[in-house]
Amino acid sequence: MLRRRLNRLCGGDEERVDSRTIYVGHRPCPDTEAFIPSKFCDNRIVSSKYTVWNFLPKNLFEQFRRIANFYFLIIFLVQVIVDTPTSPVTSGLPLFFVITVTAIKQGYEDWLRHKADKEVNKYPVTVLEDGRSVKKESEKIKVGDVVEVVEDETFPCDLILLQSSREDGTCFVTTASLDGESNHKTHYTVPDIEKDLQTLTSAIECEQPQPDLYKFVGRMHIYKLEQEPVVRSLGPENLLLKGATLKNTKKIYGVSVYTGMETKMALNYQGKSQKRSAVEKSINAFLLVYLSILISKAVVCTTLKYVWQSKEGQDEPWYNQKTQKEKDTNMYLKMFTDFLSFMVLFNFIIPVSMYVTVEMQKFLGSFFITWDKDFFDPEIQEGALVNTSDLNEELGQVEYVFTDKTGTLTQNNMEFIECCIDGFQYRYRDTQSEVDGFTVTDGPVNKLQQKAGWEKEELFLRALCLCHTVQVKEAGSEVLVDQVDGIDGLLSQPEEERGFIASSPDEIALVKGAMKYGFTFLGLESKSMKIKNRQNDIEEYKLLHVLNFDPVRRRMSVIVQTKSGETLLFCKGADSSIFPRVRPEEVDRIRMHVERNATEGYRTLCVAYKQLSAEEYAMADTGLREARLALQDREEKLMAMYNQVEMGMSLIGATAVEDRLQEEAAETMEALQGAGMKVWVLTGDKMETAKSTCYACRLFQRGTELLELTVRTLEDEKLNSDQKLHELLQEYHNKAVKDAPPVKAGVTRSWSTANQDYGFIIDGATLSLLMNPPHDADASQYKSLFLQICQNCTAVLCCRMAPLQKAQIVKMVKNSQGSPITLSIGDGANDVSMILEAHVGIGIKGKEGRQAVRNSDYAIPKLKHLKKLLLAHGHLYYVRIAHLVQYFFYKNLCFILPQFLYQFFCGYSQQPLYDAAYLTMYNICFTSMPILAYSLLEQHISIEILLHNAALYREIANNAMLRWRPFLYWTVLGIFQGLMFFFGVRFLFSNPALQDNGQVFGNWSYGTIVFTVLVFTVTLKLALDTRHWTWINHFVIWGSLAFYVFFSFFWGGIIWPFLKQQRLYFVFANVLSSVSAWLVIIILILLSLLPEILLVVLRKPRGHHSQQKKQSQSNVGGNQSSQSSARPLLMRTFSDESNSVM
Repeated sequence: MLRRRLNRLCGGDEERVDSRTIYVGHRPCPDTEAFIPSKFCDNRIVSSKYTVWNFLPKNLFEQFRRIANFYFLIIFLVQVIVDTPTSPVTSGLPLFFVITVTAIKQGYEDWLRHKADKEVNKYPVTVLEDGRSVKKESEKIKVGDVVEVVEDETFPCDLILLQSSREDGTCFVTTASLDGESNHKTHYTVPDIEKDLQTLTSAIECEQPQPDLYKFVGRMHIYKLEQEPVVRSLGPENLLLKGATLKNTKKIYGVSVYTGMETKMALNYQGKSQKRSAVEKSINAFLLVYLSILISKAVVCTTLKYVWQSKEGQDEPWYNQKTQKEKDTNMYLKMFTDFLSFMVLFNFIIPVSMYVTVEMQKFLGSFFITWDKDFFDPEIQEGALVNTSDLNEELGQVEYVFTDKTGTLTQNNMEFIECCIDGFQYRYRDTQSEVDGFTVTDGPVNKLQQKAGWEKEELFLRALCLCHTVQVKEAGSEVLVDQVDGIDGLLSQPEEERGFIASSPDEIALVKGAMKYGFTFLGLESKSMKIKNRQNDIEEYKLLHVLNFDPVRRRMSVIVQTKSGETLLFCKGADSSIFPRVRPEEVDRIRMHVERNATEGYRTLCVAYKQLSAEEYAMADTGLREARLALQDREEKLMAMYNQVEMGMSLIGATAVEDRLQEEAAETMEALQGAGMKVWVLTGDKMETAKSTCYACRLFQRGTELLELTVRTLEDEKLNSDQKLHELLQEYHNKAVKDAPPVKAGVTRSWSTANQDYGFIIDGATLSLLMNPPHDADASQYKSLFLQICQNCTAVLCCRMAPLQKAQIVKMVKNSQGSPITLSIGDGANDVSMILEAHVGIGIKGKEGRQAVRNSDYAIPKLKHLKKLLLAHGHLYYVRIAHLVQYFFYKNLCFILPQFLYQFFCGYSQQPLYDAAYLTMYNICFTSMPILAYSLLEQHISIEILLHNAALYREIANNAMLRWRPFLYWTVLGIFQGLMFFFGVRFLFSNPALQDNGQVFGNWSYGTIVFTVLVFTVTLKLALDTRHWTWINHFVIWGSLAFYVFFSFFWGGIIWPFLKQQRLYFVFANVLSSVSAWLVIIILILLSLLPEILLVVLRKPRGHHSQQKKQSQSNVGGNQSSQSSARPLLMRTFSDESNSVM
């Protein structure tokens, strides 16, 4: 006790700050001086953002952080404070509508989160208290409680496994809801724990909560009467995570160590960085232009007002004398209030409702991806998933695709092909004539008919049977297809129904490969591994230690003890990690086979072993146990011990496992390249294996010249690696960049034989050298050369990549000149970093768990679905939203320009042209629904043609439809139509008698006629642009026009008691009683749309498009309409393609 106090004072023990102490069952331990229970958070999960009390202030604060909303709030406040020409309602109501719709959407989403939280927090659980099982709500669990969980229940918090109903003290768990891995993981109870948990007195020291699902460091002190306390190490194998499910185990007891928001599941769900699309940047740029137009208009009108009033008699005419207060007002203050009044009058040029429409378009549009039946995969009974609807249009702008190899380009469905033992090749043939199942084919000529010794063969097969973490699944239990690989007719009837459960398909393939040659793994019971050899004898091995696989070491080992007392270490791993640890003369015999198998596209693993003497094992055992008990730097200490134990091994042989290509992988890659995208393959696999996959996927062609920048090419006796790297980069740059002929924009592969195609290959070690060169080298120059070479290559292969390096490459390309849009696609946990780094992250619902899916923006079942996602959905989403944005600015310019022109004819008196109701309803009701329907349903080119002709994707590349040229076109169109509306109606009013009774129209009639022409023109403009008509389009377009007419009659036909002055009383009906007004309305609508109609009718289709159209129609079936749009793509929002009518 004195020593412990001194340690605490002097800091001799490991630091307590980074750890927590938990007393099992809240029972104090014998040697604690004073038991003060620690305070930890309760087990409530809170994923919601708001509460009832803070919803309003918090939500309003978040919404007014948006520049457009804040701007309209300022305008509204100006209208309230300053005497402005329009009512505060005109800007207040649209703002209120926008804020309310967004608040309702966000409130509803948060209510769903509250509901889900309540369901989890109120879930009934069983807790042991004073020898009794007590039912409690999940949120009332405290750290230190002993919790009972039965089969198929999920764990309510993070638990240390104390007791299991299984005899061997293990339990099976699935973590599908955490990382998506549906395979069964084995967890172990802590040794030396008494059966009666009520008498258990122990304390757990463990690390503070952290989000890594696969890391846990702790130790448990177990106190027994009149005995020294026993200390046991705790690792991830003892920790049961909240959200995981208990399987194939009737009941377990565990002590809670992390609860509520400190559980690993809760820590993992906190925050993914928000990605923003390039379209939003364009919107902001256009907003600044329109804001400057608004300010210019206000400045011009204010200046002209005071110029006009400076003339004699204009400032104070006899009929409008100033009051004393007006005379006393400061001149500059009056000018400023006039400026604000003009700002308020013209502020509708900034479209506040566009933000809501864009949000709704993105949210509703994302459902079309999830509803697409082509994305449904019958094998896993799932379709596509959208995690982020903000990036739909970004799918149509991708320039670089970064893809993983294993599980993405390939199926991750492993099949054992052959093995090499002691330099001899063994390929299995399923024929009855063979006695032992071994055949030698295609070996070295001088060894063709020879075999490795019987002992070597058996040693190799034992290594395959023992060096793994596979579990045997007995028959009769329900297991998913992709978890279990059944065993065919090599076993007796009960055994042939046995299946295997493993965390990796490689392991099952190797165990099944050993079975083909007569060695069968029977399972692990109480640390005892049983295998059946070729003589059908059962061999038993005591499992002493498992040295787990990790991506850095790229190998795993087991230490086992035979019946005769021998201690053996078996190790398997990548050739790069095994070869340096064995004798060089053994490597030469195996290397040739490994390289040949890799060239053929097989995944290879090397197998080695080592016999440990009693002294060696004692040292290894002590070192491993001490490292596992460490609370600080446990990972580093274990790594050092693993490396120490795995030295001086003997190489036995190697295995070759085939991982087949994904369905339609080659066609998909070819389509992406045809669409102008550069494809980079980023993999941790060997160069030869990855290279053969690239050839199979048609990323590299036969004529492609490969530029290799790997450890092998950097070997030079005269130059060091850094000098050689610089020399090679310069050489490749001259070849691929300087000497290459100029390539047309968007064309990735030169199909003619005149130009040479280049492929680039780099490995992880060289990339590290390139990213972090010696101090005297220029890192930016290296990166610049590297990027320029890669940009001129048709495909790039990066092999032997660590997960972080994948993200580094994506980041480097993303931040390169031009800021190209990047897309990353992968299926495993090692792809998460690059998926999060890219502009668009796509997860594949593969066999390596669902971490990639959980962190992605979009998830698809198979790689082949990427083609439609980008070429069809991405293309259409981009065109729709680009049209939506341009159309919104255009219709608001048409709306406000006549108001501006009107000031020149009313003495700059800030007199509004339109009624307040029209100002308020224009963007909310009269013109909002048609563009929303268009932006959800438009197909300017049919999906079949988009998929068939990948080159169409290039036409919208580089944000083509939201550049300044199309923006200028829409702006000029808006100005032309605004001038037409105003001066056309003014021409009508040059005739003083427009009615039969000789009465003249007033200013509100003038504004109403202008507004009517405006609403009909902008709506019919959208109808002209629509290429894909559905009943919804018809309903909203004609319905909006009908609603406007109905509203105008209704608003002007009743005396409203809440209005001080009713400007439009019977104005609309009165206007329509004039034949001249009817005629002018119709003529002005036709004249305004005439340029549009003439361009469509007169311009001929472009040759490239007409040929492509004929070809596409002949392939698709000729169902498309023969009409084609004639305006260039940059001027219109649709291409000169088909006009499909539904």
